[in-house]
Order: sequence, then C-alpha cells, then structure tokens
Amino acid sequence: MSEKVKREAVKRKNLFSGLTGNVMTLGIVSMLTDMSSEMIYPLLPIFLTSVLGVGVAFLGVIEGVAESTASILKLFSGWFSDRLRRRKSLVLFGYGLSSLARPFLALVTAGWHVLLLRFLDRVGKGVRTSPRDALIADSVSAEVRGKAYGFHRSLDNLGAVIGPLLASLLLPLLGFNYRYLFLLATVPGIIAVLVLGRWVREMAPAQPKARVRISLRPLKRRFKLFLLVVILFTLGNSSDAFLLLRARDIGIRVELLPVLWIVLHLVKTVGGMAGGILSDRIGRQRVIVAGWMVYALIYVGFAYAHIPLHIWGLFALYGLYYALTEGAERALVADLVPGELRGTAFGAYNFAIGIGALPSSVIMGIIWQRYGAAAAFSFGATLAIVAAFLLLVLIPAGIGRKGK
Repeated sequence: MSEKVKREAVKRKNLFSGLTGNVMTLGIVSMLTDMSSEMIYPLLPIFLTSVLGVGVAFLGVIEGVAESTASILKLFSGWFSDRLRRRKSLVLFGYGLSSLARPFLALVTAGWHVLLLRFLDRVGKGVRTSPRDALIADSVSAEVRGKAYGFHRSLDNLGAVIGPLLASLLLPLLGFNYRYLFLLATVPGIIAVLVLGRWVREMAPAQPKARVRISLRPLKRRFKLFLLVVILFTLGNSSDAFLLLRARDIGIRVELLPVLWIVLHLVKTVGGMAGGILSDRIGRQRVIVAGWMVYALIYVGFAYAHIPLHIWGLFALYGLYYALTEGAERALVADLVPGELRGTAFGAYNFAIGIGALPSSVIMGIIWQRYGAAAAFSFGATLAIVAAFLLLVLIPAGIGRKGK
C-alpha cells in the first residue's frame, strides 16, 4: 500500500473519531425535524403573501416574534438544565411541542393564526436548543468539539435538503395545495421524537460550585464580549424568508423555490463538518470572521442582483457562510465557559441572537417596504463587516485550536 493510500485511509478512519452515540443520534433527530420544518418553511412566505394576503412588513413581524421567542426561552431552558443537571427531558419536550404544533398550519385562515403557530413551534425550539447544545458538549472531548457541532449541523442541514426536495416533488402531485403538504410534513417530526426518546442518553453535567443563577456574572469577560458582537451581527441578519421573496421578485418561479432552498442546504450539509474541523485546527475566531465576511459579500450581491442566475449563485455561496459559522460559534461558546455553566452560556448566546432577531427582521421589512430591497440588504452587509472587525479585535485568534 502506498503512503498516499495509507494517509487517505487514516483520514477516513478519523473522520468520525471522537463522535459519540449521543452526537450521532442527536444529529439524526435534527435531520428528521428539519426535514419536517423545511417542507414548510420555503413555501410559507409565499403562502402568507399570496394565499392569506399578508404584507411584507407583517411577515417580518411573524419571523421576528417567532425567532425572538425561541431565543428568550433558550436562556431559561439552558439555565434550568444546568440547575437540574439533566438535559434530555427538556430536549424531548421541546421537540415534541414543535411536532404537535406544525400540522395545524394546514388549517390556518389568517396571518395571526400563522403567528400563533410559529410562536408555539419556536417555544419548542426555545426549550430544546440550549440543553441539546450543552448535551453535545457534555458528550465529547474538547479536541473534537468543533467537529461534533459541525457534524450535528451537517445532519441538520441534510434534513433541510431532503425536506424541500420532498416539497418540490409533492406540491405538483397535490395540485399545489399548500395545506395538504403542511399536513404531510408532520410525519418526520413525529419519528424524530420517537428516536430521541429511545436512543439519546442523559449525560449529567459537572456539579456546579454554587447554586446556578440566571446571570452573566460567573461567565468570563471574553464570553460577554463575544455576546455583544453577536448581537451586533444579528441586527443585520434578518430572516431568510426575505431571501426567498427577493428570489421570487427577480424571477425564480414559485415551484423552484424549494429547489433553491435545497442548493443552500446542500452546501451547508457538505461544508458544515469541514467548517467545524477547521475551527478545531486554526481557531474559532478566524473561521467565524471569514464566515461573516462571506455573509457581507452575499448580502451586497442580493442587493444588486437582477437576473435569476445571480440568485442561484448567491444561495450556493450563502451556504458557505453557514458552514463556516454554525459549528464554530457553538464550539466557541463551549470553549469560553466552564462545563457546569454550559447550559446557561448557550442560553445567553441564543438569547443574544434573540435580542437582535426581532428588530432585525422588522427593520429589514420596513427598509424594504420604504426604500427598496437594495437598501435593506446593504444595511445587513454593513453590520456584518463591523461585527467581523470587532471580533478580530476582541477575541484572540487561537481559541479552540488544538493544543491551545
């Protein structure tokens, strides 16, 4: 066997080394859940505006309220999992609630109905996310933390590839009846809950030195600075629903929107684990900054795109931003805090995103409606550049790198 073949064999052997059963199973659960939700999400903006007659500004309100609700609850669920020293039960409840709320989208007749159901769905997401992310960190060693989160995000994004693909195939067969499709999307979510309940094991976090409180005081200064930068970036990171509307306005046919969503998530799936591994090797900060700069360039592209080909290319590149940042950001959170406070830290991180999520989507909708799409996307790009610069200045480059 040649040396090159031997090296390739070692790479294949080591690709999944260090990833435990919990990480693998939680990845499968996220894949099935995203399969369910992403059969709906790419079509929801069109359903709202075309079928229910909801305006773009109210779409921003729906998405902003939904995501902010999830982020606020992530703060409390993370803290509660640290205090209980148990995470699985909260994760199971959260996935279960989302799966129960989703089929009722088939029955809505007004925009506020969608707002209510999106709220309940995001309550479930808010309850499960911080304990789940902390459980992943509890289940692997620090040396493969980026890989673990990258693997999880890759499977999550694989579900977002399969879901729109199913939607694209089923929608014509259902006579473009959105409601029937929303009902069928329930099935993968129910399977996800059953898999979680059967195969994910509880991993008790480290015993806290004192009673765990909802406070940033016990957390390190670098983590607090990171949260401030995340808030700034999130103010320009509005709902992806606006990207789908922009795609439609430039000429992408409605039946191709799920395919466009597939392109985005296919890049996220292929690159997610690689992005996490890269952050293990060269440090979290460098990978996150690169991702944020890619985001800024893509938003400039959306601002000035004028033919469908531009949109296809931009959606593919947008997946690269996610691949670089999703795993690296979560691994950085785990790096910056002690094990007994991971749930609280992930809650604070997600809460910081929530602080920016509501105004970001509302601002995006208002700017778009008053000044046009180019101004709205340029606003997001500017904040991303500023946030990337601040992260370079405030967070050391070596954090997360092996041996550091």
